[in-house]
Amino acid sequence: MNKLTLTITLIAITASTSFGQETRDKLNFGLKAGLNFSNIYDSQDDKFTANGKLGFAGGAFLTIPLGKTIGIQPEILYSEKGFKATGTILGSTYDLNRTTTYIDVPLLFSIKPVSIVTLLIGPQFSFLVKEKSVFSNSATSIEQEKVFNNDNVRKNTFCLTGGIDININKFIVSARAGYDLQNNNGDGTSTTPRYKNAWYQATVGFRFF
Repeated sequence: MNKLTLTITLIAITASTSFGQETRDKLNFGLKAGLNFSNIYDSQDDKFTANGKLGFAGGAFLTIPLGKTIGIQPEILYSEKGFKATGTILGSTYDLNRTTTYIDVPLLFSIKPVSIVTLLIGPQFSFLVKEKSVFSNSATSIEQEKVFNNDNVRKNTFCLTGGIDININKFIVSARAGYDLQNNNGDGTSTTPRYKNAWYQATVGFRFF
């Protein structure tokens, strides 16, 4: 073993001992909370311009080992997404601030090369529980408001998500990215812009056991 290899090995052992408990082969439960930065993609109308917004994200997770280096991590999260946008409808320019609140249920496959690092990827099922839209323009009409309020919204959405967990003793710092694989409108009849959610998520968690 040369000096470089020995140095790298010692650094890895020191980091693992100092910052991460060896829990890769143990069942763990914890809670976490943080923020989403969400936006949308695949909008149907090129006159529809969206900007990202912040929202709360938090919930519980369970790590289920299938060995020392692989496992499954189901989670359940209260997750605020949405966007801010400008566009045109019925010949008028509008501003829209939309907040969509979901219960997100990711089922993640985990790879744990060392105790301090967990890599995760997998499907996510999102259930829409609340939607709030603040719609305004210079000459709002009843017809325009009706178009937005009667939008055909998909309640259950299939998504893909993944990221990394940094395990520091009982604390976990997590970063995620995810996106919807289905459009927001259920059967395609919506007259408002079609879109899919995309988000980045940062949380801090605590592992109880």
